[in-house]
Amino acid sequence: MEFVRNHKIITGVVIVLLCVGGCLGHRMKGPYRSYKLDLALPAPGESVTPGTLEVGVAIRNITPDLSLYDTWTDADNNGKFDESKGDTWQDTNGNGKMDLVWMAGFSNNRPAKGVHDSLWARAVAFRNNGVTVVMVTLDSIGIFQEKYIKVRESIDPSLGVDHVIFSCLHNHEAPDTMGIWSYSPIRPKFDKTYMSFVQISCKDAIEEAVRNLEPADMILAEEEIKPEGFVDDSRQPIVYDLKVCCARFVKHGTDETIGTMISWGNHVETLGGGNSLLTSDFAHYLRQSVESGVSNPNGIEGLGGKCLYFQGMVGGLMTQLHTTVPHRDGQRKFEEASFDKAEALGDNLALVVIKALKGEKAIKQENPKVAVVAKTFFAPLEGTFNYAIMLGLIHPGWYWGKARTEVNAVRIGDLEILTIPGELYPEIAEGGIESPEGADYPGEPVEVPPLRKEMRGKVNMIFNLANDEIGYIIPKTQWDTKPPYAYGRTDDPQYGEENSGGPNVAAAIHRESMAVLQRLHEITP
Repeated sequence: MEFVRNHKIITGVVIVLLCVGGCLGHRMKGPYRSYKLDLALPAPGESVTPGTLEVGVAIRNITPDLSLYDTWTDADNNGKFDESKGDTWQDTNGNGKMDLVWMAGFSNNRPAKGVHDSLWARAVAFRNNGVTVVMVTLDSIGIFQEKYIKVRESIDPSLGVDHVIFSCLHNHEAPDTMGIWSYSPIRPKFDKTYMSFVQISCKDAIEEAVRNLEPADMILAEEEIKPEGFVDDSRQPIVYDLKVCCARFVKHGTDETIGTMISWGNHVETLGGGNSLLTSDFAHYLRQSVESGVSNPNGIEGLGGKCLYFQGMVGGLMTQLHTTVPHRDGQRKFEEASFDKAEALGDNLALVVIKALKGEKAIKQENPKVAVVAKTFFAPLEGTFNYAIMLGLIHPGWYWGKARTEVNAVRIGDLEILTIPGELYPEIAEGGIESPEGADYPGEPVEVPPLRKEMRGKVNMIFNLANDEIGYIIPKTQWDTKPPYAYGRTDDPQYGEENSGGPNVAAAIHRESMAVLQRLHEITP
């Protein structure tokens, strides 16, 4: 105590440093520090005779109730809140704080003005041969792993759920669920209440889907489309995810649809950054049309049931922002961001899906076996992502220069699914990785062989933003931040690296993906 009295300044500095260190240590630790997955079901060597596949579907509305938030007036109608330009907010909920719904995906400070169509959490459950797996797709920009872990640990254990897989659509017209796109980087306003609402909604949808399990038959189809009118690749090399993968589940012995699963890669951002209405963009029209049909001209009858769209490969960058989308009437075309363009894209995709599932090449299975492999691993980080995670600003939990994440592989009969915890550049799955002159790491491609070619299903889906979101997953030999730049660029490199964990993330994810696929194939020969 005498030292403290005689050295007050030093003591004060030490106390401050201890407090800062304790706070930093807590943020670096992150929640669920000991959480680890190492799952393979059915267990190797286990013999369980498969019966009839059971499938259940449930959905929950995750649209924020705007009546619980404040309202605002956009004086110059630029979609951003700026008091210096005359914008005002009304304390509708009376708590003395500015509570707006901050939309994610393009930039900070994009508060919602209303709701165009509802946002959803949609769950599908599968059970056979003693294994139960549930998959959830969310109309969100992305969610970090620890939020999903909380949902997994909240599931009613009596339901016998072995594993839950989550995937976000990377919707750029939904609330910020990552804490990146709120008011401003220095004045963040992450909506914890909304995040809790999403988690509870996921839990409810998962549990209801399991309770809805009923005997089902599975119909698989895959259609390869041309990119024109659907998607552009805004970064070289030009490689697309052109396979629209489909699975339809009908009540056993009937043609009555329980649910439809679709996976295909394209950013959900047709409305662009100028939109201020919450919407699930083209995914809304895709699901609606698969369920209820596409109207004339050139329409088609819907399949019924509930449609679940799982995001495919979107890195690289798969987008329709600059795509001219034709209307099915053969007359109109939409180039600028609009709901008409989103509707046309969704309807055109729905036509592809329905025709494929009703076509001669569709494959029907009556009792497919279910298997799942899930593995935790640690992805190496560099640069801004590393420091942001270390400080607990994003993706809580720092593991000495690495981030904890996971990959999963699932087999349901002839349907195989691989999950990727971010936005995969399609060339890692489809082939076509290059080592362009001027890139930072010349040499032979690292992330080979292409992942999809290692999958053994008759239809192979690759879910992106699955169970996590660690950004763009860029082939190492295409990493390009230092001059001279690749592909003849002189002023600056291509877009992408600023939203990636570093040049070694892709190799780690590729390696772990190959490993879970190998384990899956060992238990499903």
